[in-house]
Amino acid sequence: MSKKHDDNREANLAKALVLSEALPYMRRFNGRTVVVKFGGNAMGDQQLFDLFARDMVLLRQVGIRPIVVHGGGPQIGSMLEKLQIKSEFIDGLRVTDQATIDIVEMVLSGSINKQIVAAINNAGGTAIGLSGKDGNLIRAERLKRTKRDPNSNIERVIDLGLVGQPSVISTVVLDAFEKSDVIPVIAPIGTGPDGETLNINADTAAGAIAAATRASRMYMLTDVEGVLDKNKELISELKVSEALAAIESGVISGGMIPKIETCIEAIQGGVDGAAIIDGRVAHTVLVELFTEGGAGTLITRG
Repeated sequence: MSKKHDDNREANLAKALVLSEALPYMRRFNGRTVVVKFGGNAMGDQQLFDLFARDMVLLRQVGIRPIVVHGGGPQIGSMLEKLQIKSEFIDGLRVTDQATIDIVEMVLSGSINKQIVAAINNAGGTAIGLSGKDGNLIRAERLKRTKRDPNSNIERVIDLGLVGQPSVISTVVLDAFEKSDVIPVIAPIGTGPDGETLNINADTAAGAIAAATRASRMYMLTDVEGVLDKNKELISELKVSEALAAIESGVISGGMIPKIETCIEAIQGGVDGAAIIDGRVAHTVLVELFTEGGAGTLITRG
């Protein structure tokens, strides 16, 4: 028997072992909903992009119902720059006027959404692209932010323009896909109180949709490994109480705080668990969902 044959045999046995170990998790999550926020480097790397699409198809094939909510900040920024439309950020949120929201909607609901849909379809799945405006999926209120002047101690309201936060999630459209093989791909655009189009943070939209659908898991693909402890080691799991304590102590800081807060809100809304996982790693959703060790930081009740 040749060495090459031996190597192939070992590789095939390793693959079979992985599938066998994944079986209990496949049974556990069969028929359940998983919401995945897709963004960051995974969207910009074609190989990771295509692997993500295949992974979503695999989830649906084994009986899990994935819902994809995507961002697109860099692509929006690039298009605004091309059109010479100035853009300003306050606390990480894009100040959005009418000219900007037109571009945001065009990029999110148009090119990005359809690229993800096409990739999933090309991988053998059946994906449908939606925005939060379709079927009144995401009704939103204008997001208000306040800032305190350090000198006068006076608090003032910051006008972010056409930026929203979900107020009501209508799952009627999503329910229609529940018994089919369709994978919904959702752009985080919502409808405001007066029918206006509002730009919604993709993390926030994913959390609200996960809570409304009573998802078993919400996964947020990021450009970091997960939550790190004070020694910069990955924390594989945190209860809600532990996550809040880590924020209070400063272990969780900066841009990770709103992500963790979104995970906590999703769990308080009925999601069983929410995880921050590294979108720069191939098959990261599968590793987190189907293996004992996981792939990032899982937040659970307690």
